[in-house]
Amino acid sequence: MDFPDIILASSSQTRKDLMNRLRLDYRCISPDIDESVQGETHADDLAKRLAFEKAQVIAQENPNAIVIGSDQVAWREHAPQEFIGKPLSVEKAIQQLQANSGKNVFFSTALSVQHLASGFEQTLVEHYHVKFRDLSLDEIERYIEIDQPLHCAGSFKCESLGISLFEQMIGQDQTTLMGMPMIQLCNILRKLGKNLP
Repeated sequence: MDFPDIILASSSQTRKDLMNRLRLDYRCISPDIDESVQGETHADDLAKRLAFEKAQVIAQENPNAIVIGSDQVAWREHAPQEFIGKPLSVEKAIQQLQANSGKNVFFSTALSVQHLASGFEQTLVEHYHVKFRDLSLDEIERYIEIDQPLHCAGSFKCESLGISLFEQMIGQDQTTLMGMPMIQLCNILRKLGKNLP
């Protein structure tokens, strides 16, 4: 493994799949942080704090490693202070998708890259949004049964069957919607001396 080590501060399979695209050696360590809202009134602020803290916790234990933290917060049009989390149950997933039906849903996806040994730290937020088509209860229940999106903010997996729920996707980088803005990550890793490609 080349130096410095790269650590993805996450246990998310989707983020691992995104990292695998880069063909770099890395390892995963899941950070233990408090992900509850702490006075944030905008999704950008919450996502940025969580991404920073995830990377920080792991970087402090591995100061010679490049540590990557990411987090995503979603909200519906006209309700920017009502953050949409992971449903964790079929019942809540049904409720989320019924509330999303016919609406624009916005995503703030934060990225924090830290390398304590060199004093490097960059944290940023990228945006993406999707327009849901009008969804019937049958469609929602069938989708949840097939895709099992219970650990996904907004109750869908855009990289899988979730694409069938949308009328439109709007943004610069689809990986922002998937949970980690890869174009920005590549830019940062190049600053840190990684050859991509």
